[in-house]
Amino acid sequence: MRLSVEHRTHYRYAPSARYVTQSLKLTPSRFDGQKIIEWSIRAEGCVINSEFIDGYGDTVSTLTASGPVDEVEIVVQGWIETTDLTGLLRGHKEKASPLVFLRSTDMTRSSAAIRKLAKGVARKGEGKTPLEQAHLMAEAVSDAVEYAPGTTHAHTTAADALAAGQGVCQDHTHILLSVARHLGVPARYVSGYLFADSSGIAHEAAHAWAELYVRDIGWIGFDASNRCCPTDYYIRLGSGLDARDASPIRGVHSGGADENLDVTVVVAQSQQ
Repeated sequence: MRLSVEHRTHYRYAPSARYVTQSLKLTPSRFDGQKIIEWSIRAEGCVINSEFIDGYGDTVSTLTASGPVDEVEIVVQGWIETTDLTGLLRGHKEKASPLVFLRSTDMTRSSAAIRKLAKGVARKGEGKTPLEQAHLMAEAVSDAVEYAPGTTHAHTTAADALAAGQGVCQDHTHILLSVARHLGVPARYVSGYLFADSSGIAHEAAHAWAELYVRDIGWIGFDASNRCCPTDYYIRLGSGLDARDASPIRGVHSGGADENLDVTVVVAQSQQ
C-alpha cells in the first residue's frame, strides 16, 4: 500500500525562547515492511542536521533554533510503500540487545494489578508456544482496558491506566510492556502512524503499539488498542522503553515562560 503523510507540529513560546533544541525521530524505519518513496522534514528558521542511526536502529536528527524564537513549526511530508508482514519486523538493523527492553521505567512500572494480570496470562499460556503466549498478553490488555479517548493524559502510567480500566493507545502499550517484562519477555514502545484500524475505520493518525521479542522469531508488533498485529496500514517511526523514550519529538528550550503545542497528522492512501 502506498501511503501519504502530512504531520505538522507547531510550538509557540511566550515570551520568546532564547534557544530551542529538539531530537527528532520522524523518519520511517527501514525494514522489509516499509520503503520510503519520498520524505522530508523541515522547519522554517531552524537548522536540522546531525542525522544518525541510534542503537535501536532508528533514524535520529537534531533541530536547533537561536532566539528570539516565537514559534517553531516542524513539517513532515512524504510517501511510503508498506507491506503487510503480519507484525514481523523483518530486515530491521539494530545494535541494542533485546535484553535492553526488559528494563522498567516510571511509565511502565508494574503494580499489584499488573502482576495479577500477568499471572493470569501465564496460567492461561501454559503449554503454548511463545508466539501464542505473546498474543494472550495483548488480548488480556485489550480485555482489561477500554479504548476511551480523552480519559488519560501524556503522564498517565501503566498502573494508573489499568486501575482506571480505560485509556488510549499509549496506555494499552505501556500496560502490555509492563506485563511482558514481568513475564521475562523483552518489550518496547513503538511510535508511528496509522491509516485506519483493522476494520478499515478511520483512526487517530498518530499511533503507538508494542513490539515483543518472541523467541526463535524476533520482534513482532502487537496493537492492543485495535486487537491486531500491525499491517500495511501502519507506518513505523521509532521505538523506545516507553512513550517518552520513543517520542517522535523531544526537546528543551531556554527562556519563554509558556510553550503551546498544536499537532495535526493526516495519513491517506496515495494513488499508485
